[in-house]
Amino acid sequence: MKIFLLGGTKDSTNIIEHIKENYDSYILTTTTTEYGAKLAREGGSDDTIARPIPKDEIKEMILNEKFDILIDATHPFAKHITQTSTSIAKELKLPYIRFERPTTNLENIDTSHIHYVDSFDEAGKLIENEFTEGNVLHFAGANTMGDILKYVSVDRFYPRILKVESSIEKCKSLNVDSNHIIPMKGAASLEENIELIERYDASVMITKESGEIGGVIEKIEAANEKDVAVIMIQRPKIDSLEKNDIVSNLEELDIKLKSFF
Repeated sequence: MKIFLLGGTKDSTNIIEHIKENYDSYILTTTTTEYGAKLAREGGSDDTIARPIPKDEIKEMILNEKFDILIDATHPFAKHITQTSTSIAKELKLPYIRFERPTTNLENIDTSHIHYVDSFDEAGKLIENEFTEGNVLHFAGANTMGDILKYVSVDRFYPRILKVESSIEKCKSLNVDSNHIIPMKGAASLEENIELIERYDASVMITKESGEIGGVIEKIEAANEKDVAVIMIQRPKIDSLEKNDIVSNLEELDIKLKSFF
């Protein structure tokens, strides 16, 4: 089984490990960063590509190298990638799986500090209008900083990002002080989040609804502990994604793979 895997997430690393352990397979994993590719290789991916790949190039690779299936395990907020992957699968009539981590179960969590918004632009406006005191912890990736900084002073802004060249350059282009950059490696614990809130005198944190694997619960609990607001950007809806294509755990992935092969 020859698998073209769109990765760069903890989910994708788990998928690689699971497939290599249970199936006779070759996996090519594409990520947008070298860090993501490193994790994929450590997980057992046979090959990796660490750069954004245009749609036509992906199609050409799939056809030329005769891949059997396309699996999209990118971040829930990588909307454009998932739109591209569904389009490729339909055009090539290729078996396709979207691995989408479940939304966060907040049934037993105090959600009184959460403010839900549908976009980062909306988040920036909310901070500008309602959270004018204290600093802002941005736990939502380098590519979304610009939308917030249209409304929020860079002097109040503290992003937690992967310290890779593209993210550092993004910070420089937005005039984010290097002393404000919080290095990131994986999801932070409750204690780490509390420590960041205290250290940077934060009154609000911004996060995506990225599921439990993204550390959402630990962020909410830290905010509750320190009486800090959480601005939660809700997941984008992807119209081209069909419900039958989605799996949310490795057991469902197995069922789907066996239905194809």
